[in-house]
Amino acid sequence: MDAVAAPGGIALDPGYISLSALSPGSKGVIVSVGAAAGSLTPLTRRLLELGFCSGEHVEIIAEARPGRDPFVVRVGNTTLALRRVEAEKIWVEISRPGKPL
Repeated sequence: MDAVAAPGGIALDPGYISLSALSPGSKGVIVSVGAAAGSLTPLTRRLLELGFCSGEHVEIIAEARPGRDPFVVRVGNTTLALRRVEAEKIWVEISRPGKPL
């Protein structure tokens, strides 16, 4: 599990991790965005508008050096750059070799 606590009200499986903790080449499927607190924050709403919805495939393409921020993410067929603070709100199930998504 990621060092960041799970969003309030969401019971996350130990196989789920924050998108911000992944390294280039990592792939997964989005399971949650933001917290289950009822109302959407402006950041959560924007992430959903950009395509970070549950069930979408996501891949980390590259990251900036030396601070690893921002980094390049592909969600579905869209490629964009995110800051780590934004990616902390996105929870994914990571894919492992031999385990289909």
